[in-house]
Amino acid sequence: MKKDNDFFDNVYSVVRLIPKGRASSYGAIAKYLGSARGARMVGWAMNNSHAQSENVPAHRVVNRVGLLSGKNTFPSPFQMQALLEEEGIMVKDDQIENFDSVFWDPNTELDIER
Repeated sequence: MKKDNDFFDNVYSVVRLIPKGRASSYGAIAKYLGSARGARMVGWAMNNSHAQSENVPAHRVVNRVGLLSGKNTFPSPFQMQALLEEEGIMVKDDQIENFDSVFWDPNTELDIER
């Protein structure tokens, strides 16, 4: 990541790195980008991700306990869950089951080179 890039662009770059079948959290992404208290800003970026020309897999970003807190920003409130389940992630009652096993933390998965 380059320090001079827009925060939202940096969020989109990180989210595009989340592998299929894995999920991350708003807070983990914010922390990776040097804004530990910026989880809400990451959420705002996800709300705007549909407007990006390059796909942003926003369905892979959830809250810190695996809750599909952004599901209402999708065209259907069931789309986020359907996309996750297509990738093999189990969801029950709007929460990823065994979230720890699919959690992707950019702070440990990526080289810290911003």
